[in-house]
Amino acid sequence: MTNRMQFYIDGAWVDPVVKKSIPVVNPATEETMYEVAVGSKADVDKAVAAARRAFETFSQTSREERVALLEKIIAVYKTRMKDVGAAISDEMGAPLPMAEKMQAGAGLGHLSSTLQVLKDYQFEEPIGSAVVVREPVGVIGMITPWNWPLNQIACKVAPAIAAGCTMILKPSEFTPSSALIFAEILHEAGVPKGVFNLINGLGPDVGVAMSEHPGIDMISFTGSTRAGIDVAKRAANTVKRVSQELGGKSPNIILDDADFTKAVTGGVAHVFNNSGQSCNAPTRMIVPQAKIKEIAAIAKAVADKTKAGDPRAEGTTIGPVVNRTQWDKIQALIQKGIDEGATLVAGGVGLPEGVNKGFYVRPTVFSDVNNDMTIAREEIFGPVIVIMGAKDEADAVKIANDTPYGLAGYVSAGTVERARKVGRQLRAGNVNLNGVPNERTAPFGGYKQSGNGREWGKFGLEEYLEVKAIAGFNAA
Repeated sequence: MTNRMQFYIDGAWVDPVVKKSIPVVNPATEETMYEVAVGSKADVDKAVAAARRAFETFSQTSREERVALLEKIIAVYKTRMKDVGAAISDEMGAPLPMAEKMQAGAGLGHLSSTLQVLKDYQFEEPIGSAVVVREPVGVIGMITPWNWPLNQIACKVAPAIAAGCTMILKPSEFTPSSALIFAEILHEAGVPKGVFNLINGLGPDVGVAMSEHPGIDMISFTGSTRAGIDVAKRAANTVKRVSQELGGKSPNIILDDADFTKAVTGGVAHVFNNSGQSCNAPTRMIVPQAKIKEIAAIAKAVADKTKAGDPRAEGTTIGPVVNRTQWDKIQALIQKGIDEGATLVAGGVGLPEGVNKGFYVRPTVFSDVNNDMTIAREEIFGPVIVIMGAKDEADAVKIANDTPYGLAGYVSAGTVERARKVGRQLRAGNVNLNGVPNERTAPFGGYKQSGNGREWGKFGLEEYLEVKAIAGFNAA
């Protein structure tokens, strides 16, 4: 039974300094499932003290010791995949098969890819008379979101362990159980006490205390751009490193020689996957102006076949969004799209047909959208896609880059060569050509207001490493 009323600090389950809890609501039923303890600055102080003590020894462990530790974590994680998937499905609404395979599977994928990176990584490099040494940054504060809980936890914790760092994790208060199970996994795997610490809590309490804490050397944050700006401001006074993966409004350029059926169907399905709650979702579909009606019809067919329903029911394509606040925001933005004159092709405001409770959103498609409309500018974070017409290839690129965000971009073309040419022009940290998914060993992260720093693969490991030059080390 997962212990939701304690935190994991210094290798043990401990009570909060001040006992306080909040309800965790099932978004499919709108009913409270249980309470979870939330922390305070005093809990952060305890966790930081534990992490600083542990850093003295863990930072000196060998590559071989950290490889063995990650191998043990992976072995234990595999035994808890169904538990992780069930917790994610209950707390944020992902359909159970998707939660078990993709959500829990993403965590396993990052653990495994980080293990391979660690085995091959060169921590020392001779440059002239100097040796350049890469050493762990120190104590890391990690703040993770609810939309892909284990994906974001694992792609921070795994490289931090590989680097020899110690850490404090504040997972989202909306998805605490999968994070608590992750703490159980690390405990069973024998992670030394103080290396990994977990405090559940709210951003204004635990998040603020972590961002401002002088004993934390780095913050790794994934969440909204608004919250990321606040974290960076609070971290500035202690000159700590801040790595951020923030919001997105990703363009999906479909060129005139692309296979429209394949590209549109894949693009719409990608947006609707996880109920639109993915920061890199291709929510702005930019298509040849002359083909906009044809493409809207393909998109409508996908929306009409997308079944919203009970995450544990067979045949459910998408579950609810995470909570009432998100539902209200999405409804307001859908109404804004209608009010500003976009053509509603599918979906709209209100609950899907056959649903009378839960935070379900109708899979929604707008066409005839221009870049001045609110639904083209703001991150909706729901199953809502906008179709925009472009005069030609150059116009499509211009529309794509006309955004404060720069997390991802997508291009579909008749040839890889043409897709490459357009992809190189997109101002985004990740570009996917012709439906090829992200490569887990390649970097993930954004330009502009989508953040800074990179996760995944060796780039993710290097976020947790300092660089030291020792001149004269190789002198004769």
